[in-house]
Amino acid sequence: MSVDASVEMELYVRELQQLLGAVCRRIEGLDAAQMNYRPQLPESNSLYAIATHVLGNSEAWVLGIICGQAVGRDRAAEFEASGDEGRALIARAQSMAETFGAALRALPPGALDEKRTPRPPLLGIGPGEELTVREGLMRVLLHGRLHIGHMELTRDMALNAKVG
Repeated sequence: MSVDASVEMELYVRELQQLLGAVCRRIEGLDAAQMNYRPQLPESNSLYAIATHVLGNSEAWVLGIICGQAVGRDRAAEFEASGDEGRALIARAQSMAETFGAALRALPPGALDEKRTPRPPLLGIGPGEELTVREGLMRVLLHGRLHIGHMELTRDMALNAKVG
């Protein structure tokens, strides 16, 4: 059974929008201290940093690698990011949801099977391996969902630490 490519692309658009919405829900209503709280664990990150990383990674993959648009990325800076609250991140995520939808829908028919080779600095770390647009979209979603779990745990720790 085959799925129409436009139906499949809409599934990816919807899942990316849900991922970005999940980022927003993890940071809504938090103050600067809660957003920037770093658990006392090796290599831990704040909610602000994790959200910045998920947005940076998603933008690099969807717009830069998959859609071939000019985007910049400083992966190391994503993990050092901090801010006074989450409103700017939420606005960025909401804008990205719309931009991703338009960019992915503009790809030509058959694009899901086209090959892409991620290149630094968009890739982040490690050598890029050739993969299909479909595989690239799955990577974005899996990576993002992994970090949503990190955000849940970090949010719980920040709220329990009563840092806000």
